[in-house]
Amino acid sequence: MRLGYSMWGFLGNGVLDTPDGARAYRRFFVDGLRAQGCDIAFLQENRDLLEADDDLTLEYIWANGWPPLDGLLLEWRWPLPGRNTTTCGSAGHTCDLHRQAALIERYTLSAQIPTLVWDLDRQLPDNDPLRSAPNVAVGEFALTPFPGARHLPCPVPDPLLDAADPELLAARSYSLPLVYVGNQYDRDDRFGRYFAPAAAVVRHRVAGKWPRTSGWAHVNFTGRARYQEVEQIHREALATVLLLPERYRRVGHMTSRWWEALLAGCLPLLPSDTFGADRYVPSELQVSDGRDVVDRLAWLQSIAGSSRHADLIAECLARVEPFRCSVQVESALRIFEELR
Repeated sequence: MRLGYSMWGFLGNGVLDTPDGARAYRRFFVDGLRAQGCDIAFLQENRDLLEADDDLTLEYIWANGWPPLDGLLLEWRWPLPGRNTTTCGSAGHTCDLHRQAALIERYTLSAQIPTLVWDLDRQLPDNDPLRSAPNVAVGEFALTPFPGARHLPCPVPDPLLDAADPELLAARSYSLPLVYVGNQYDRDDRFGRYFAPAAAVVRHRVAGKWPRTSGWAHVNFTGRARYQEVEQIHREALATVLLLPERYRRVGHMTSRWWEALLAGCLPLLPSDTFGADRYVPSELQVSDGRDVVDRLAWLQSIAGSSRHADLIAECLARVEPFRCSVQVESALRIFEELR
C-alpha cells in the first residue's frame, strides 16, 4: 500500500519551541505501518531536516509533489491566525494548512482515494463535509468520538510498554512529589482547580509554555523543556495531574502525557469527572479537587517503594494495554480496507 502521510511535526526530537506532542509515538506508528507493508511518503515539509538539522532522509521519504498513492492519512491541521492563514511567503507563515487543502483537493476529492483524517486535537468541525464523504473516515482519541467517527486512540509504543517493570519503577528514587509537563492551552480552569492548590503545599514543578500565570505566583514554572528531557522530568516525580481541556475531558480524549508519565514511574492522578476515568486509572488515582490531590500525594508518599506501590503501577499498566501502538496500526489499516 502506497500511503501518503501528512503531518506538521517531527519524527525525531525536533526543536524546543514547538507543541508537537505526537513525537512521543509518531515514529513508532509510522514504523508499524511500514512493518505491515506500507510504503510511506511524508507530504509536508521535512521539519526534522529544515528546523532541527536532523537528516532522516536515508530512512524515510518526503515528497513535496504529488506521488501516486493508494491512501492518504492526515494528522488534521486547523486554522491558526497569523501563522497558517497568512499569505504564502509572508513573515511567520507556515504552509501546513494550504498543503493539507491541496492534498484533500487532489487525492481525496478528485482522485477519491481512501482518506483517514486523524483528528489528534479534536479540531475538525462536526459539520465539516469531509465527515460525510464516502471515501473518508475520521479517527479520534476520544472514547466517545463524534457520530460517525472512529475511536483511534493515542498509540503507546510497544517497546516502551514491554520494558515497563512495576517493581523497578516503584523502587526508583524521586525528588519531587508533583510535576506537570505540558503547555497552557485551554487548561487554566483545570490547573486552578487541581494543580495550583496542591502546589501551595507540596514541592512541585511545571515545565512548559505558560505565558499567563497571574494569580499563581506560588507555582514553580520552569519554562519549556526539550522533548528529550520529558522522560527525566517525569522520572524525578512521584505523580502528575492529567489536565485535559474541556473538549477532551467530556469525551475521554486522552493525550500521551498519561502513559509518558506512567512509563517513567510517575503516577497519573486524573480528575474523576473525566469521561471514562476508570479506563485510564484505578479509583485510588482519581481526584475531585486540589485538596484531594494533596491527600493522594500524602498516601502515595507513604507507600512509595512498597509492594502496594508496585501493584498500583501494575494496575495502571494493565489499562494501557489496549492502547498499544501495534493495535492502533492494525485499526488504521482496517479502516483503509473498509474505505476501498
